[in-house]
Formats: sequence, C-alpha cells, structure tokens
Amino acid sequence: MRVTEGRSAPIRYARSGDVSIAYQITGAGPLDLVLVPGFFSHLEIDWEHPGSARIFERLGSFARLIRFDKRGTGLSDRAVGLPDFDARMDDVRAVMDAAGSESAALFGYSEGGPLGVLFAATYPSRARALVLYGCYAKRRDPDDDYPWAPTREERERDAAALEASWGEDFDLSTVAPNADTTMTTWLQRRGRASLSPAGARDLILMNSTADVRAVLPTVQCPTLVVHRTGDLDAHVEEGRYLAAGIPGARFVELSGDDHVPFVDPDQVLDEVEEFLTGVRPSPASDRVLATILFTDVVRSTERATELGDAAWATLLAEHHAAVRRELARHAGEEIDTAGDGFFALFDGPARAIRCGLAIREALGALGLEVRAGVHTGEIERPSGAKPRGIAVHVAARVMGLGDAGDVLVSAMTHDLVAGSGLEFDDRGEHALKGVEGPRRVYAAR
Repeated sequence: MRVTEGRSAPIRYARSGDVSIAYQITGAGPLDLVLVPGFFSHLEIDWEHPGSARIFERLGSFARLIRFDKRGTGLSDRAVGLPDFDARMDDVRAVMDAAGSESAALFGYSEGGPLGVLFAATYPSRARALVLYGCYAKRRDPDDDYPWAPTREERERDAAALEASWGEDFDLSTVAPNADTTMTTWLQRRGRASLSPAGARDLILMNSTADVRAVLPTVQCPTLVVHRTGDLDAHVEEGRYLAAGIPGARFVELSGDDHVPFVDPDQVLDEVEEFLTGVRPSPASDRVLATILFTDVVRSTERATELGDAAWATLLAEHHAAVRRELARHAGEEIDTAGDGFFALFDGPARAIRCGLAIREALGALGLEVRAGVHTGEIERPSGAKPRGIAVHVAARVMGLGDAGDVLVSAMTHDLVAGSGLEFDDRGEHALKGVEGPRRVYAAR
C-alpha cells in the first residue's frame, strides 16, 4: 500500500464486521507500528497540536505508522453501541489486515494499554513488540493486589461530571496539569469532534471494566513500559505492576506529572525509538539557522485617523492578504502578526529579501508605505513555541532603522546573497538597541 507523508495522508476505512474503522498510514520505516490511542482520538484533528503531531512525525521517522480511531470515536462509525474489548481487538486486526501488516509493534497509551496487552496475548504471531505508556492493569474496584484503582462510585461520578461539561470546561488537572491555553483549546475541540457527551460518559464506564492482570504473564513479545513518576491519572506503581507481570518487560520511569503523551513527547519517544530500533536517537537541537523578516506599515496611526475605523479595518485586511500572498509565493513561514506588522521566517536569505521587496510593491499599490528588516542568524525553535534568540531581536532592530520604502538587510544576510543578482546601497554602521557592537546595514533596491 502506498504511503503518503504527514497530515495529507489519506484517511481510509477498514471493515470490522458491520463497522467501518478509520485509519491512516504515515512514515515508511522498516517496521510496522500500530498506535493504540487512549480515551479517544481524531485522525485529522490530532495533527493540529504540535505535541501530538510531533509524536506521529517521530514514530513515522523509523516505522510505518498505522493509526486508527477506535469504534464509536473520531472518524470511525459512531452509533455502534457500547463496544467490548473483543470487538476492539477485532478492529485492530481489521486495520492491520487492511494496511497489509502481518506483524507489527503495538504502542498503547492510557486506555490503549489494556487493549494492547490483550491483543499481544491473544495474537502473539501478529505482535512483534509492545510499548505501554501511562497505562494500568485495572481501572475500577481496588483490592489488596491492586490498591490504586478508583472505586466504582468514583468512576461513575467522573463519568457524570465529564458528560455535564464535555467539550467545554472539563478538568485537565489530572491528565495534563501543565497544559497551556493552546493545548486546552485543542483538547476541547478534539473532544467535541470525537465524542458526544453521552458517548464520553459511556466510554468512561466501559473502560472502567478493564482488568488485564491475569493476562499479563501470557504476553510473549518484548515489552517496554514507560511511566512518569508524578502521573496523577495512572499511578506510577501501576506501571511498575504491568512491567513486573509481563515476562521480561523493561520498565522506564520518567520525570514529570502529565498523563497525556502530548506534553514533552520527546521524553517518551526517545525511549520508544531506542527500544524498537536498538538505537538511541541523538538529541535534536532546537537551534537552527534561519532568515528573519519583519515588516511594518509606516505612519499607520495617521492613516487610520484619516480613514476612520471602518475604512482602516478594510485596508488592513487587504494589507494582511497581500503580505500573505507574497509569503506564500516566496516560501516564507508566517510566525506572528500584530496590528500592521508581520514576523516571518525563510530558509533562504535571497527569498526573504525578494519577499520584502515584493511586499513593498504590493502594498504600494494599496497606497501603504512599508519598511522591512531582514537578518540571518541562529534561532531557537522549541516545539510548540515561537522562534526566539538574539537573531530575532537583530532583525527587529534593523527594521526599526528604516523609513518608508526601506528593505534593510544586515551585513550577514548581505554577504550570504552575493552573486544572487540583488543590488544594495550601503547604509553604514549603526548601534542597535540591546545588541552588542555596531552593525552594518544595507538597503535592498
């Protein structure tokens, strides 16, 4: 089966009895890896958060990644009643068959863990390895052997509370205590798109019946159990219990208290990649070389006063559209916009300068005068955060030296585009606020 990369890969459907199960294949590594999601998933929306997308990109870098939405959730058939674990195992098998996968590693997180355990034990010839993250063996009715499980009353209370606030204001304090506003908004949207309130309630109650303790000794494949020390949803002792019960399983305890894998995913993925490939990945640096472009409309306050609020808002919308057209034409990445200014990144300095010149021309046709600053330097690009570093400040300060129509370029960027056919005027050396030493600046023509 042909594999398409990333979020553009097609969504396909496997038939599991009378139910259609949505699945997606990305990556093209030498081994097949089936990701068994937790509570719920949504094959399309799961790409929209950087932490979630990072998981798929990393796994797809060394494996052919097969993801699916469990029946009753996401893009799979929804009106399927309350599924049991046998039906869900059939779904995994159906997806593997549709994907042409005879044997795969399984990676189950949270509620996906018990299903992964059951599948690996039931179909040993189809499970070449098992990875469990933030998982448990039992989800209700604590006893002397397993004291960490919630009581039946607690699970029913949680299910009712979740139904009452589904997709709006559900409490993330136990599963993602470090979630920022972006993640919270994404999780709420993902929940609304994946399950109805009643569906969420029923799924909580169904997952509460999980108890795979007796199955653990029958798992034959190599197994890795990963758990964060401070996990507030599944106690770290539950991870230790799983590892102790599965013959030969390896247990890795990580720092942190987030249950979901979308927070600091590389911490988990480093362990998974080493276990499945035998090679520990080299730490990826957040620092990259990039060319930064800042733009700003000159005398915008005066123009807004002249035009009035409504006309200015219309003109500003045209400004934004024009700038974005030029960014797209020149392969620029929009990072931020505030008022009438843009912040963008380029992987080539000549493209950034030509984009600045094209923006000047496009905005001139709208009767707007713009100034731009371009600088090439090393920046930090942490996952899920805006680029930062001294190079960003230098680019902003270079722009600040300009007047109407100026596309100013730092000396470093100027030197990198020698031979490109671009022409410049030397504007001399300038002291840039907050930047050590004078910097020579050039104006692109």
